[in-house]
Amino acid sequence: MTTLQRVGCACGQVTLEVDGPHIATVECLCNSCRKAGEVMMTLPNASRIVDEKGATPFVMHRKDRVQFLTGADRLREYRLSSDAGTRRVVATCCNTPVFMEMKGGHWLSLYGKLWPEDALPKLEMRTMTGDLANAEGLPNDVPNLKQHSLSFYARLFGAWVRMGFRNPQIVIDGDLHV
Repeated sequence: MTTLQRVGCACGQVTLEVDGPHIATVECLCNSCRKAGEVMMTLPNASRIVDEKGATPFVMHRKDRVQFLTGADRLREYRLSSDAGTRRVVATCCNTPVFMEMKGGHWLSLYGKLWPEDALPKLEMRTMTGDLANAEGLPNDVPNLKQHSLSFYARLFGAWVRMGFRNPQIVIDGDLHV
């Protein structure tokens, strides 16, 4: 059974369709997600990306299961530094973060803000809590992983196997100047 979901930026000019189940739904608390989130939240009309815990919600999907329907020309990439392997892609029409992509990754970490709140897949884990100065205040509703776990990597590897070890490239035309 195929499950298609349409999600998009805050103003609706960038839309995408995700097909099938997600790999994982996570809140990332790593230093770079927190730093990038703080920077992106300074953009005009940007919504809150990092929550009060310091977490950035993501829904991870295989690249071959994500299709941009409208507004791909409005996407720009942002990197924390010129040599950073991780890029974050933002819809410039309303400054909504769309996805994060790690160099060589076969998946996209789609920002949770793309989903209506009632349609966002249920949180499964928090990752990289070891980057926090004090993680003791985190809720115990899901596993709070100090770093990525073996089962986390197993999910990613399983997705890559199902993709036939392919890594589709997503071309973004231009940089976001922050």
